[in-house]
Amino acid sequence: MVRLIPRDEKFFDLFTRLGDIILEASRKLEGMLASYDRLHERVAEIQALEKQGDGVDREVAARLERSFVTPFDREDIHELATHLDDVLDGIQATAETFLIYKVQRPTEEAKEMAGILSAQAVQLLEALNKLEHGKDIAANLEMVHDLEHRADGLSRSAIGRLFEDGSDPLVVIKLRDIYSSLEDTIDAAEDAAEVMERILAKT
Repeated sequence: MVRLIPRDEKFFDLFTRLGDIILEASRKLEGMLASYDRLHERVAEIQALEKQGDGVDREVAARLERSFVTPFDREDIHELATHLDDVLDGIQATAETFLIYKVQRPTEEAKEMAGILSAQAVQLLEALNKLEHGKDIAANLEMVHDLEHRADGLSRSAIGRLFEDGSDPLVVIKLRDIYSSLEDTIDAAEDAAEVMERILAKT
């Protein structure tokens, strides 16, 4: 059937671009915690990626303004862009927190949570690449949820140990904030997956 009113399909390209940026930023955060050197340089690289993501997010908003017909609901487009941007913001905030708090070294739990975030980013990007055709996405989105559940348990146990070990209260506050930042970012990735699930349910 010939479309009398064409849809703006470039939204899919913008979303996959955001997915690419998120994956690169999450891997840079993971690498930063693994090596824990050149922190200022590594944080600056993540900040630059976050700015790229902001540019893509602005383009999504601009396309929404000028597109007569969109590939799926405008509200869903806006929500998906917002949650993907939240992931990038969270990655940047987490990296900056290590720098601002002058954390001597990351905990193993923080490294593991950063690894979970990177794994989510892989699944999100695969799902975003498939979104246009709406096929074979369920497994990717389910993995995003499973990874969030793993991170949730890890964060709770890590925070619990902080209060059991008799650590310096200032160290406890710093690490708790870092765990919370990582968990919020991982939650944002799950939020993006839930939007994609809603999109698929409507098609």
